[in-house]
Amino acid sequence: MMMAMEELQLPLERDLFFRSIIRTLAGSLEETVGPEEAEGYVSIVGSEIGNWIEEKYCEALGRDKLTPQEVAEVLVDLKRRIGGEFFIESVDDDKIVLGNRKCPFGDLVKGRPSLCQMTNNVFGRISANQAGYSKVDIQETIAMGAPGCHVVVHLRPEPTEDIEGHEFFRVKGPAA
Repeated sequence: MMMAMEELQLPLERDLFFRSIIRTLAGSLEETVGPEEAEGYVSIVGSEIGNWIEEKYCEALGRDKLTPQEVAEVLVDLKRRIGGEFFIESVDDDKIVLGNRKCPFGDLVKGRPSLCQMTNNVFGRISANQAGYSKVDIQETIAMGAPGCHVVVHLRPEPTEDIEGHEFFRVKGPAA
């Protein structure tokens, strides 16, 4: 007797399906245009998503201006909501330092560093819109084989000149 299709034990569900699509798209881009150009495409999406996420958090909190501590909490919370395990290592007026034990993409991120541009751009966009400036330095990633991620979000341009990372500037009206 044949088992009913809905009774089959398959690792297919919506979240895994969409993560697999994104990983495959990132891989296709990396193989077609190269890793750096693929990061550029993913960056565009990340920046737009970052604007949208920041808007949603500000609406929910009932204000436009967040402290660096609140920005750090937003970054950790949004990653928690999508399956990551980010945590705050430290926060001050100059920078936010975060760690991570689990990527929202799970094991699908391994070997796909362009996917880290989502984190880079979402964190950068939210932070820059709040602080006026940010530079995101992703120092370690699960995608490149580290056991976790280590991310530093600089909130002032002066001390970051010699630091690796991507710079972001406020793209909306000044936060009050």
